[in-house]
Amino acid sequence: MTELKPDQFEMRRLESLSNTIFGVAMTLLAYDLPRAAVFTSAPGWSELAQVYSGKLAGLALSFIIAGVFWISHHRRLARQPIGSRGDVILNLFFLLSIVLLPVTNGLYTNYGMSNAVAVLYGLHLTAIAGLNAWLWWTILGGWRTEIMASLFPLLVFIPGTIVAAFAPQVAPFLWFVAFGGIVIRRFLPKRTEPGA
Repeated sequence: MTELKPDQFEMRRLESLSNTIFGVAMTLLAYDLPRAAVFTSAPGWSELAQVYSGKLAGLALSFIIAGVFWISHHRRLARQPIGSRGDVILNLFFLLSIVLLPVTNGLYTNYGMSNAVAVLYGLHLTAIAGLNAWLWWTILGGWRTEIMASLFPLLVFIPGTIVAAFAPQVAPFLWFVAFGGIVIRRFLPKRTEPGA
């Protein structure tokens, strides 16, 4: 094993922490779902749809977003076995943005038609995407497929958040487009890069 300098960190330790944080945050997304106590009697299909439809859509959106960013984070850490103190701090801010996802998701699933709540949720998604793109830039330092794929969600969340200010019911459809970053990686030409 290579001796680490005092300002270097093994990123596999950060990977263990991040797996735990993503797992807990993704589990807590379901915490705000209604419980049986909201029904005074056995619910029918229409009552179930009325209570759960928006909440399940918000849960699905946030869970998929968290899952996509977990995959990106895992791939990024695999390419960076050792990081500086700045790399670790930036990764911790990224993980903080993931920890806060159940909070903004809970607000969004309960008050999604509120312009303020939809904008707050959109700003949070934008912050996650921005930190993710910044982390990719720090390890690659130039325009590569991963950088372009990590910028795509950012370029979708920003206009989606602007739309949320005026039409919060339309914004989720735009936010789902952010998963096009995965498609971008698949169709851009592959280049062999050092450490790939």
